[in-house]
Amino acid sequence: MRHAWWLWVPLAAVAAVAAEARPRDDALSGAFRCAVVADSRQWLDCYYGAAQPVRAALGMAPALPAQVRLAASPPAGGQPRDEAVRDEVMSGAANCNRVAGDRPWLDCYYAAAQSMRVQLGLAAPQTLPKPLPAPVYAPQVASAAPAPQRPSGPPPMPRNTGGLFTGFLNDAKPIVRSMPMQSFTTNNRGGFIVTLVDGQVWRQVDEDEIYHPQRWRKPAEQMLVTIAPGVMHTFNMKVEGESRLYKVRRIR
Repeated sequence: MRHAWWLWVPLAAVAAVAAEARPRDDALSGAFRCAVVADSRQWLDCYYGAAQPVRAALGMAPALPAQVRLAASPPAGGQPRDEAVRDEVMSGAANCNRVAGDRPWLDCYYAAAQSMRVQLGLAAPQTLPKPLPAPVYAPQVASAAPAPQRPSGPPPMPRNTGGLFTGFLNDAKPIVRSMPMQSFTTNNRGGFIVTLVDGQVWRQVDEDEIYHPQRWRKPAEQMLVTIAPGVMHTFNMKVEGESRLYKVRRIR
């Protein structure tokens, strides 16, 4: 799998501090080793199994045995699928290193896999009950939950740090890819506010409200949203099945 160069920076950092590696470093290193797995669902199991060093350090129940075995010895062979989605997951996992504390880091690491779960048509992982010490959810890919549930929380607020003409040709890498809506509302001018299943809330910018979604007649959960950086440090939102791009900004 061809990864962007910056995805390998965390591995270089882990190698540089191998003598004092933290459990999260071991977990992230293990997740990168899963890149040789061709099947995306098996790759996701391997990704979850790689979190075992952090779960052990927190005194939590171990990941599923099959997931731990996959992470310990990822099976190579064949062309890896859904490479762009894998890159998105690993980018999010690498950014979790900004989080202080292993417990919040683990929540962030699991939440980073949401785009692959959407790609595979899996329900959002459920959060387990929280006795002391409170465990985070242990995602299980073997059987999907009967109904989608909101993940532990939305990702950090995005920043469009590209140039003024980033996304002019719609070639910018999405920060949200084919994620279902949870709900949407419109104001008296036709502008909308969209809440995604992971808790992100996006609002159509005032200057764009002339282009309002008159044809949104489906239930929110049936509409898939992709959001990418746009020109002039803005963001473009596209709803699957529509050709129009909406200018939006994240409000929560």
